[in-house]
Amino acid sequence: MELEFGLCLPIFSGAHDSHPRTPLLEKVQWDNIVKAVKKAERLGFSSIWVADHLMLGYKDEILECWSTLSALSSITKRMRLGTIHISNLFRNPALLAKMVATLDYISKGRIDFFLDAGHKGSLREAKSYGYTWPDDKMRVEMLVESIEIIKELWKGKEVNYEGKYYKISGAICRPIPLQKPNPPLWIGTIGGEKLAEGIGVDELIMEVIAKHADVWNNTPASVDYCGKKIAELKAVCSKVGRKFEDIKLSIENQILIGKSEDKLIRLIEELKKKNPKQYYYQDMKSVKDTYIIGTPDECIKKIKEYRSLEINKFLLWFMDMPSLEGLELFANEVMPQLLKR
Repeated sequence: MELEFGLCLPIFSGAHDSHPRTPLLEKVQWDNIVKAVKKAERLGFSSIWVADHLMLGYKDEILECWSTLSALSSITKRMRLGTIHISNLFRNPALLAKMVATLDYISKGRIDFFLDAGHKGSLREAKSYGYTWPDDKMRVEMLVESIEIIKELWKGKEVNYEGKYYKISGAICRPIPLQKPNPPLWIGTIGGEKLAEGIGVDELIMEVIAKHADVWNNTPASVDYCGKKIAELKAVCSKVGRKFEDIKLSIENQILIGKSEDKLIRLIEELKKKNPKQYYYQDMKSVKDTYIIGTPDECIKKIKEYRSLEINKFLLWFMDMPSLEGLELFANEVMPQLLKR
């Protein structure tokens, strides 16, 4: 299966020890985001990805997911448009079905729909914005109902649905998405890094993934951790009667790439300088095990290790942003070696 590389966009700042995904970014810069997106399309990246949060990073400054993705759809022609962990709690499922269908229609069938039950990393912002926060079991049950409603609405017929948590009456979603039968549904597990400790609902979500997902994804994690999660998913697929091979495998990860060891050392020093508490970077051995960090050759080696698990989709956060040097270096020296037949 062909490798695909997606670019995760820096729509929030992570400097000052506020978030590891964008550790050198001190302020959201729309012009730089646009520049990165245009360059990524020229360089051959297959997709762009936007996280779904309302408050995140330094000073809680973050762009809203769907507004951002809609704006960027008009400046791209080929790359797919992905959502990272869309929180099911932030939008009514019928409205969300309409939003996805609209953007898929406008973008000529380029949406990857990554839906989440709502992980505990969103608890503070959800409560701040006035959303209720049900327990883990209830949130996963709500997710299943949302999936059922969304897929029914995407058929373009009048839908009546009365579940335990959601009720719609006479709802119609037209135009329907261009992709057939539907935009790919991504559902993920969360774990494998310090940031993700205790925030996921993996034990409950695995069966939902096995029954409903087109793509499984995990947050940044080591090769060994991903291997264990994939083994769990295989077992659950067998239990529910789903072919494991029908589910594509993906990892969202961070990458810090330097042309040489000296350049890499300078980048790490800059990272520590911008994040003086080093909350996420105290144990660099663990960091290097979890993330993709190294020279081009070292990055190629690490990605091949993930590939040995049949992971073929990589959603990448370039840790040196707002600089685009890492993006260019990866595209010019890593991607050609991995994509060549």
